[in-house]
Amino acid sequence: MPGFPYGDYEESVDVPFRRVLVTGATGLLGRAVCKEFQNNHWHVLGSGYSRAQPRFLKCNLMDEDAVREVIHEFQPHVIVHCAAERRPDVVERHTEAAMNLNIHASATLAKESAGIFLIYISTDYVFDGRNPPYGENDAPNPLNLYGKSKLEGEREVLSHNPGVAVLRVPVLYGEVERVDESAVTVLWDRVQQGGESCTVDHCQQRFPTYVNDVARVCRLMAERRLQDPSLRGIFHYSGNEQMTKYEMACAIADAFNLPSSHLIPLTEQPAGAGAQRPHNAQLECSRLESLGLGVEPTPFKVAVRDSLWPFLYDKRWRQTVFH
Repeated sequence: MPGFPYGDYEESVDVPFRRVLVTGATGLLGRAVCKEFQNNHWHVLGSGYSRAQPRFLKCNLMDEDAVREVIHEFQPHVIVHCAAERRPDVVERHTEAAMNLNIHASATLAKESAGIFLIYISTDYVFDGRNPPYGENDAPNPLNLYGKSKLEGEREVLSHNPGVAVLRVPVLYGEVERVDESAVTVLWDRVQQGGESCTVDHCQQRFPTYVNDVARVCRLMAERRLQDPSLRGIFHYSGNEQMTKYEMACAIADAFNLPSSHLIPLTEQPAGAGAQRPHNAQLECSRLESLGLGVEPTPFKVAVRDSLWPFLYDKRWRQTVFH
């Protein structure tokens, strides 16, 4: 792979023995996963595509030869597959490209990773949200193309690599490069509108989940798998605070001591609101907990404050881009 010197990689006392490949390393979750493994003495190779260089390896996951070469040269013990098109409305508009990434690229990765522990990141949107909470063995029934693509991706990776772990998670948030990088942090713009009233969805029940917590779960699973090869199959992880987007926006306002009286709860979905979402796809997470791999979720107000404070209007507190 031109421009990346891992072909001459040799083990040494200065480089950790454990190697992890993180796809989608430029994204919200991928960045957190890379940081979590790096901070815990793993040798990390992050890959991306459009935003990869100069920090990450540029690799087109649609190119089977490129994927094969990366895996052959780096020889990871673990792969965390974060790369995906995760915006439901974008999947509806650009279906072919989304299916290629969410299904076909995942299948390629699974085929090429025989003998390697692959963690495939999936979603609560594989469920229809009519009868929560959902355990790992409950029957999926996705309502939109995004959920269908991720479910098909699950089936592909499990069929090609029986040692895969599927980790389903809900809506994510964390340290963003732009507030619109997450469906949670994008609410910041409405919170900061101040006196100008705006409506916010108060129908769909969500469980916002901090990417740093998900990253820690991935690392714990990886470290357990190196000791116990029986760790495989489907797992759930989720934040434990149930909120609508309106309630999230109010909590964000409270976290920053900002007013929320201009936020108006919208209790009916407007016509043409985009891809259909499940009403309440709460995930039941007892399998991870029973294995001692559960992570206590960071309280929402604490995590969202850490995620959004660089975007305060007060320029004295604004950071430059920190990723």
